Amino acid sequence: MAEIKNKPLAKQIKKQLIESQKQAINATSNAESHIDKHLFRRFHKLRNVKRFLSFWILTVGIIILGLFWQIFAQFDYYQKLEPVPGGIYNEGLLGNFTNLNPIFANNKVDSSLSRLIFGSLITFDNNNKISYELASSMKVNSTGTSYSLTLRPNLKWQDGKPLTAADVLFTFRLIQNPDVNSPLRSYFDGVSFSAKGNVITFNIPNPLASFPDYLNVGILPQHILSTVPVSELRSSNFNTQNPIGSGPFEFKSLAVKGSDPSNAEVQINLAPYKNYALGEPKLNAFIVHAYASVNQLEKALLSGSLNGADGISVPSSKIVKNKSFKENSLILTAGSYVFFRTSNSVLSNQKVRSALEQAVNTNKIISSIGYKTSEVVSPFLKNQVEYNPQYAQAQFNKDAANTILTQDGWIMGSNGIRSKNGQELKFNLTIPNIEEYLNVANLIKSDWATIGAQADILALDVQDFPSALNYHQYDAVLYGISIGADPDVYAYWNSEMFNPATSRWTNLSEYKNKDADASLSAGRTRLDPVLRRVKYAPFLAAWQADVPAVGLYQPRDLYITNGTVFGLTTSNINSSVDRYNNVNNWEIVEAKVTEK
Repeated sequence: MAEIKNKPLAKQIKKQLIESQKQAINATSNAESHIDKHLFRRFHKLRNVKRFLSFWILTVGIIILGLFWQIFAQFDYYQKLEPVPGGIYNEGLLGNFTNLNPIFANNKVDSSLSRLIFGSLITFDNNNKISYELASSMKVNSTGTSYSLTLRPNLKWQDGKPLTAADVLFTFRLIQNPDVNSPLRSYFDGVSFSAKGNVITFNIPNPLASFPDYLNVGILPQHILSTVPVSELRSSNFNTQNPIGSGPFEFKSLAVKGSDPSNAEVQINLAPYKNYALGEPKLNAFIVHAYASVNQLEKALLSGSLNGADGISVPSSKIVKNKSFKENSLILTAGSYVFFRTSNSVLSNQKVRSALEQAVNTNKIISSIGYKTSEVVSPFLKNQVEYNPQYAQAQFNKDAANTILTQDGWIMGSNGIRSKNGQELKFNLTIPNIEEYLNVANLIKSDWATIGAQADILALDVQDFPSALNYHQYDAVLYGISIGADPDVYAYWNSEMFNPATSRWTNLSEYKNKDADASLSAGRTRLDPVLRRVKYAPFLAAWQADVPAVGLYQPRDLYITNGTVFGLTTSNINSSVDRYNNVNNWEIVEAKVTEK
């Protein structure tokens, strides 16, 4: 080590080190004293400090929780419950599933499925006005004899094939083919069609204001059915197992529960069609359940397995009392009538028909059916331009009815039934076995009994009634007919519309009057509503005098839903399947959505 030669400097350093050590010792001693004084000697005061700290911690915690509650409360305030896409819709229907082909479908189940699976050129909106589905527009020439409809671009069938004007022509030619035997054939008598590009033109022999309504029929795929022989078309698997359409939903599967037709359930599973012309449906699936009896349908609804049900004419007390069920009374542009088959030996007598008409208390009937509606006193509805109160049917007058029969030689017997020349005033009244019609029929039967007429009620199952109706297997029949928003009642009252040789049976009264025929033909060809009203006057006068039927009331389509179905129409509709007019926008799921 090198020797330190500067001794005064070394002494100075040593002295500083010694002083530093003393300072460190003093600092340590002071720290120990300070800790002892301010900490260890104050341990006995921690209880008070703890109480003080706890109070402030609790206060701060409450403030923080309140702040979070306020934030979440404000967040919830700016949200509201709204319908959102999704959910599986289960619909119950009363009736049998037989044929969903749109040119054959003629019962509630078949027509409902046909409307869901097959797209048509036109449809109706929620105000019961003409709208467009596969077509995008329609032009009518100045004489009202030519209708040109333009198809929407890029239409596709549910199998991915393009839908073109050729498919439209194919469909209407099938309808016109007598070997096909479509119930729609009479609507297109004398109509010719042609296509140029995506424009289809319908040429009709005479102007017909209601013609666009007839175009609301499902279009069929030519690439699938063109190879099916016409004689086999009605029985083709296409109609029940492999349908391909262009409507809002596509067929997926079919299942049958139960082997007994009287209590079987048919389940048809449908999926939303993504390329539907009016937009992909918001529901994830649509399942149709067809029940053979109203008891089955009601039981399924009460179990909570159905979102909607159609076919319960008079809901039970269990449904009425359950607040989760909503009764949607969709008043139809239709009329419920008692049609007299004028070829019947008793009912061929105009005096008898007139007496029966005046014996029916329609006000009492309307007050008993359980919903608000309008009476029907004419072949047209009261709110239609064609209606003329001058030609309304005779009002209820039991005394006048008895007088008519007595003056016509009908003598009251001891059994309360009138007779004339050995023939009793007795006949059958056929009805579909629906509770509403059962109640109405019993009221009518009671009214007729007061004038010495006996009506035996024949209530047929909903499966059997169409056959009796189509082939006129009745004396008198209680039934509702569609009149439409733009009425054309030619099919119900013109004598040409009862011709078994040509399968024309829609004239349910078998009514024949030359003046009425001429007036019906003239009225339906006038586009001007005022002129149409004038042309229909002779028909209405003949109808009033001849009494081929008794008008009762506008019926409803009762659609019961379990909760709210958002998008379901609540306006008047032309037929029960028109409840689907907006089905692609139906929603049943709700969720909280933040307001923008």
